[in-house]
Amino acid sequence: METIDAIILGVIQGLTEFLPVSSSGHLELGKAILGNQSVPEESLLFTVILHFATALSTIVVFRKDIIAIFKGLFQFKNNEETQFSLKIIISMIPAVIVGLFFEEQLEQLFGGNIVLVGAMLIVTAILLWGADKAKNTLKPVSTSNAFIIGIAQAIAMLPGISRSGATISTSVLLGNDKTKAARFSFLMVIPLIFGKIAKDILSGDLSFTAESSTPLLLGFIAAFVSGLFACTWMISIVKKSKLSYFAVYCVIVGVIAIGFGLKN
Repeated sequence: METIDAIILGVIQGLTEFLPVSSSGHLELGKAILGNQSVPEESLLFTVILHFATALSTIVVFRKDIIAIFKGLFQFKNNEETQFSLKIIISMIPAVIVGLFFEEQLEQLFGGNIVLVGAMLIVTAILLWGADKAKNTLKPVSTSNAFIIGIAQAIAMLPGISRSGATISTSVLLGNDKTKAARFSFLMVIPLIFGKIAKDILSGDLSFTAESSTPLLLGFIAAFVSGLFACTWMISIVKKSKLSYFAVYCVIVGVIAIGFGLKN
């Protein structure tokens, strides 16, 4: 992989992991446009590195929340932090099931199927439009809501469905406070990303060469820095109910992607 391509893809991952426009879909589009020909093992390693970078940027942005959660957990009481952690665990169940039992089927969808990416971006747009029109409340995410939001996260494993867009939209449509919905959406993915990284390392699926170290490092830095910006910006966007702008963007990119895919 070329150095400049790694930086471009890193920025794409960092921005689209948090902005509701689908990071997986944009990475597929980016690879198609750049003509990326990485072998599967190198592509998987690069993807894992980028997700690790955005997970770290999430930890930095929500460091106070995460520290408070851990402090609460070590009190060994049924407090707010323990209940929040339980909701995070519940939200992970659908994605874990899909990841364990349908991993091969999912991987087959990430082979440059641009038409699928375009169609799923339009689905994302519909979710965002609905959430943007929903009335804001002060309601926190409940335990039952956490599982439903987790189902949305599992569905968002499809290329083109925005994970943040699907989970935040689902939470808001369930009547939850928009800011709390965004906070829950960003925190719920951290354990999954680190779990996925651990699984890939232990399975030996990741291969590393000295030649790929520079692109990997630059891609990591690009994803981390752009992720810090996007995560902070997205929280502000959700508060101001500006998701419809991204809905329009997803429709435009989705239509272009479908046209590009059918033409090629």
